[in-house]
Amino acid sequence: MKFFRNIEVLPSLIVLMRVLFGLGWLLAGVTKLTEKSWFKQPGVFLSEYLMESLQNSNVPTFYKIFVEHVVLEHVMIFNYVIPITQIILGLFLIVGLFTIPSVLACLFMHINFILSGNMNLISLFLYTNAFSLIIFRKSIYHFSLDKYFNLESLFAISLNKREKNVFLPSKKESLLRNS
Repeated sequence: MKFFRNIEVLPSLIVLMRVLFGLGWLLAGVTKLTEKSWFKQPGVFLSEYLMESLQNSNVPTFYKIFVEHVVLEHVMIFNYVIPITQIILGLFLIVGLFTIPSVLACLFMHINFILSGNMNLISLFLYTNAFSLIIFRKSIYHFSLDKYFNLESLFAISLNKREKNVFLPSKKESLLRNS
């Protein structure tokens, strides 16, 4: 019973969220490698997915232009980068290494997924989870390599900046300098 009194509940829940979020990204990358033939038939699945998103009326026009002129022209690069990035980010989140940049990268990738016309309950849950991890970023570092290597201060945002003392010359001093 004494063990449970010493554990802080919120940081433990945030760590659990971080690990599960990382596990989700890891599994998304591994699934692309094993089940969806991303490497057996490179570019085929992704090209078909992107062509369908161009036909979707929910996809914003600016994103359709981006998909058509950038992503489809470099589909082979994206074919290899997406699953590898998902696996790396998943591992980083599970062990808690470069946690905030990893969450931001996941958020960026997820925004692209949503912009391609895939808004569903799982997407909404992952999107909310990413923002929750950012909001509770002080608790995200418990049981992490960031804390072990003292990297949590590297990505901290300091809101309590000290005021700088600025010397303002009096009118008499500024007149003497200008003359």
